[in-house]
Amino acid sequence: MAESVPGSTFEAAYAEGSPPWVIDAPQPAIVELERRGGIRGRVLDPGCGTGEHVLHLAALGYDVLGVDLVPAAVDLARDGARRRGIEARFEVADALRLPAELGDRPFDTVVDSALFHIFGDVERAAYVRSLHAVCRPGAAVHVLALADTGPGFGPEVGEPVLREAFGAGWRLVELRPSSYRGVARGESAEAFGVEPGALVDSPAWLATAVRL
Repeated sequence: MAESVPGSTFEAAYAEGSPPWVIDAPQPAIVELERRGGIRGRVLDPGCGTGEHVLHLAALGYDVLGVDLVPAAVDLARDGARRRGIEARFEVADALRLPAELGDRPFDTVVDSALFHIFGDVERAAYVRSLHAVCRPGAAVHVLALADTGPGFGPEVGEPVLREAFGAGWRLVELRPSSYRGVARGESAEAFGVEPGALVDSPAWLATAVRL
């Protein structure tokens, strides 16, 4: 049975100042998703990290909330909003307990960038239930997750995992290959054949599920 990545891993990464997912820009796949009209209404970014997607969408006029379990990440996101002069909202919250922590604030769109794939079997199911509870019927959940199809720099998932996760209570409308941009260091730099600190595009899945 697959286990979740412990929260201490992310706390340590921010404390050390070198998270591989911090690229100081939104993921190209998410930027393109917005351009294609995939985002509407009230938007939630669970596991928002330093808030690049929230800042990108807020600057475009979306009503968007970013949440993360790690307070240091939320502090960095708020600092980024202040530096750029963008009105953006961030909260510390557990993605597994969204109904309890966010209250009655249903969302129309969820943008999950590299959160889904950190969960093991049990917590993955809890996460999807948590999303279902805070989404309106007809809401779209977009998941960008590292794929098990090539070199990467983090936990990976296979296509069947996504299909199984968004089964009952959902309609999976799209699941296609994509890419996730990150910073290669250590073993991942060796795997990609690049210098440590280089930006690389790792194979990913981009899935869209509609809440029934």
